[in-house]
Amino acid sequence: MIIWRDGVVRRLLGGWPGAVELEVDVDGSPMRALAYPQLVGDVLVGDRVLLTASALVRGLGTGGYAMVVAVPDRLPPDAPPQAGHIVKARYTPLQPMVLGVDEQESPWHEVLRDADDLAQMPVVVADLHSALPAVVAGARLAAERAGSPAPRVAYVMTDGGALPAWFSRSAAALREAGWLEATITVGQAFGGDLEAVTVHSGLLAARHVLGADLAVVAQGPGNLGTGTRWGFSGVSAGEAVNATATLHGRPVASLRVSGADPRERHLGVSHHSLTAYGRVALAPADVVVPVLQGELAELGERIEEQAQALTRAAAGHRVVRVSVDGLAAALEGTPVRLTTMGRGLGEDPAAFLAAGAAGVHAASFVSGYQGGQPA
Repeated sequence: MIIWRDGVVRRLLGGWPGAVELEVDVDGSPMRALAYPQLVGDVLVGDRVLLTASALVRGLGTGGYAMVVAVPDRLPPDAPPQAGHIVKARYTPLQPMVLGVDEQESPWHEVLRDADDLAQMPVVVADLHSALPAVVAGARLAAERAGSPAPRVAYVMTDGGALPAWFSRSAAALREAGWLEATITVGQAFGGDLEAVTVHSGLLAARHVLGADLAVVAQGPGNLGTGTRWGFSGVSAGEAVNATATLHGRPVASLRVSGADPRERHLGVSHHSLTAYGRVALAPADVVVPVLQGELAELGERIEEQAQALTRAAAGHRVVRVSVDGLAAALEGTPVRLTTMGRGLGEDPAAFLAAGAAGVHAASFVSGYQGGQPA
């Protein structure tokens, strides 16, 4: 089940907050690897490292790197005693112990102990992690047009993809640029600015601890899917709609769309969105349809037709049409490189325009900017 490798670090290739890229010599051949210093300690040139390389060897989507499990000849010192007893990635060899934002030792425990209401905070729910920067770009564009300050945005990262938040270059870059107030890792995910036990407590922390105007809920990088109706990690998008509604927030459903995916089930509106919002979500959400024009007009008509089916779902969703005027330029100005399923903004613009339109609509509840219109 696990392919192990033992090698020596030859080069440090760079990195970003929480992660370091390495070139490791394994039996005379270079292997690209990734280390999380907060789990394994600092890694230096010349260190012997133990790696797991299963996904890399198998050529899977999560296989861009071998993962450093330990620096066995130079183990990091024991961490000093600190508050927190929440264990995540439980019963795996690398299970970190963290301070949960709502646990008894947290300074925010009293704030969150009886918290039960998001006070109508808009929450954009997305299937793929790649939607995050586009959603934030759309929200900022809407606020700018309204003459309002940029909204304080919190990212609630679920555990359907990567578990360590450190793997996300996008979240790190958005945080550094001031586009994100914080990342909150929930469920088995860890490494965020705040840790929470569930999506519910993560959303409440976004509102009552961070003072967020808007939250985005999406899994970390590394969507899992089997090509079946129910076998994909994005099912959790429907559950996030339910959590938002339960806590009296405003659920905004960002559609996963594509005009370039070679798989028919993902063209137009992905079957992931149709299942998550149409079958899993039991509370109504605003389903945002981008108004696509020009070369994308035909695709836009297909997306709207597919989305209309969600109004007939048990949840009783509302489809709203949102203009994408000026959104392409806003997307080009994001502090991260936009990419989804290996395709960039130029190769699959509809994917990012749809996510950006959801951000525009969500911001209308914050800034007063005119967002979407009922379809």
